[in-house]
Amino acid sequence: MKYASATDTQFAPTIDSLKPMYIEIDDPARNDVHALLEEHLRNMHELSPPESVHALDVSRLKSPDITFWSVREEGLLLGCGALKAIDTEHGEIKSMRTPAAKRRHGAGRAILNHILVEAHQRGYKRLSLETGSAEAFQAAHALYQSVGFLPCGPFGDYQLDPHSVFMTLELRQDV
Repeated sequence: MKYASATDTQFAPTIDSLKPMYIEIDDPARNDVHALLEEHLRNMHELSPPESVHALDVSRLKSPDITFWSVREEGLLLGCGALKAIDTEHGEIKSMRTPAAKRRHGAGRAILNHILVEAHQRGYKRLSLETGSAEAFQAAHALYQSVGFLPCGPFGDYQLDPHSVFMTLELRQDV
């Protein structure tokens, strides 16, 4: 597996094939990415009341404190994810999404692992996230737990919300 730098394009093999996945910094306004993000926002509004939807739209994902990546296989968009700097020691995972038809092929794990590498390279001590509490989010919870995320209370500007699950991961810098 090639991991030159978390800011370079990265290669990760898919689980169900030998075709490579490529992860690269991308523009959230790119047509196929924008469509995936719109699907994400629609889905979040279907699953949670408006005041409990914390997914970011394209304009907010272009904020200078956010780095946005896509994962592709032979040019086909398989997913996306972003890392928001909360402060110099704490980052937040945002906008993790794979298209419904492309789930369970390793793209979500690949982008999550990429974000973890980037968080380490930035020197973060903690990485956190907010996701939904509905049954539809259980696969996401399992993915995050599989790499060590644990439930926590609200962080940053978040408030306690029955429709939200907050998770955090303490990052070790000696690895």
